[in-house]
Amino acid sequence: MSSESGQRVVIVGGGFAGFECARKLCKIMAARGRDIEIVLITKQDYMLYTPLLPDVAGGAIDPRFVTISLADALPAVKLVVGAVESVDTEARTVTVTREHHEATELAYDRLVLTPGSVTRLFDIPGLHEHARGLKTVAEALYLREQLLHQLESADDETDEQVRRARRTVVVVGASYAGTELIAQLRALADTYAARRDLPREEIRFLLLDTAKQVMPEVGAKLGDRVLEVLRARGVEIRLETTLKSVADDHVVLTDDTVVPTRTVAWVTGVTGAPLLESLGLPLERGRLVVDAHLRVPDHPDIFAAGDAAAVPDLVKGEGQITPPTAQHAGRQGKVLARNVAASLGEGVAVPYRHRDLGLVVDLGPGFAVANPLGKQLSGWPAKAVTRFYHTYALPRGVNRWAVTLSYLTTAVTPRPLTRLGLVSAEEAGFRDSEGIPEPASS
Repeated sequence: MSSESGQRVVIVGGGFAGFECARKLCKIMAARGRDIEIVLITKQDYMLYTPLLPDVAGGAIDPRFVTISLADALPAVKLVVGAVESVDTEARTVTVTREHHEATELAYDRLVLTPGSVTRLFDIPGLHEHARGLKTVAEALYLREQLLHQLESADDETDEQVRRARRTVVVVGASYAGTELIAQLRALADTYAARRDLPREEIRFLLLDTAKQVMPEVGAKLGDRVLEVLRARGVEIRLETTLKSVADDHVVLTDDTVVPTRTVAWVTGVTGAPLLESLGLPLERGRLVVDAHLRVPDHPDIFAAGDAAAVPDLVKGEGQITPPTAQHAGRQGKVLARNVAASLGEGVAVPYRHRDLGLVVDLGPGFAVANPLGKQLSGWPAKAVTRFYHTYALPRGVNRWAVTLSYLTTAVTPRPLTRLGLVSAEEAGFRDSEGIPEPASS
């Protein structure tokens, strides 16, 4: 143990919940004069601001600007870049694996589980191999470069069917993430078409969802407005439809329609990180069961929050759990810090209670929708609210400054069309980028 008190808090996962927990816990303990060792175990040395990944995929924002350096933001925290292989709740240890190192055991006095979530996949032939998600920088960068690569290749393609496939993008998931993604990719494609004197209708975008409405989270009125705007931009939308199978050069829809394509994005929701299933702790809908104080039942030394935890929603009522959003995860992280500190004798534990403040959805040039505090906005007013919210929510000033400059730059100049070849198809696959195991049949 490195601290004088010999007490150690181990936080697993550096997403919104883990990051905010570590940051606030440092402040609480410093204010109380307590020397508690706080260890953050994470697969990356940064916290990723995931709501702006569609902007990265669309070439509107540099990926560096949506990553917050943990070493800079959390100087008092011991950072361990690695993966938790297992947890022994009786011995109160976690086993950590790191590149170029043997697996090591790390003891804890308090364990905070915030490993986040991964893309929810289904048993659709070819999905794991040929589609890509939008949970990581690698995936966002790959989708951008894949689109540009296919458009460039199509320009010299003599086979009409192959050319059509290269100029077709299929996005599955008409919730806010998928809708933002297709809007940003459409904007990138429009920039390409304008530069190459190509009719924009030659580039086809298809949005699928099993739901009856686009973006049900924002209500029917705003959802219909989104539908109208996307269709005006040339996005074809098929509701109550999804994928039946995926191949490297086409997809088959559930209505048996065959769509030639080389670019498929799967953005249909999330499930708890694969680590959760190995812990031997109770799960609900793939997430850790916790009480309103974010404690795991029968384990007073273990806490959990964010996308990895089924946190009771005290505002909506009994039986409801909070949705896996960045807004909830960040606020739960702060409550986590307070309650972990209380379990160590500093302060009083409080239940998590937070009313959802609404959604903000950026839909590319000149348009957005938002429902802050229940007030429905669209167009430029929603655009202003959306951009202000994201800029404000970024944890570090340097990131806010960089994103603001990106917004100003893309407002007056075309999006860059350079391909840098930074991410391979394998690196952006579900296994390598998110840690989702391949299906047993693969």
